[in-house]
Amino acid sequence: MSERNLFLEIVTALEEQGLGHDEYQLQRVIDIEALEQLVDSAGADLEVRFSVGEFRLCVTQSNVQVLAGSE
Repeated sequence: MSERNLFLEIVTALEEQGLGHDEYQLQRVIDIEALEQLVDSAGADLEVRFSVGEFRLCVTQSNVQVLAGSE
């Protein structure tokens, strides 16, 4: 496992977009441990995309990015 805290990165990215921590339940959207294992073991080309509320997120080995809603 890497030193990266993917859960914290996702929460921070959502909060930077104005979504309060009481407006979603991340554990209902994604299994963080499974996502961490997948991202840690995959190549640099892997992108995992999922939605949390109205926001689309893209997770790679190097970052967490909030995408436009229609992307």
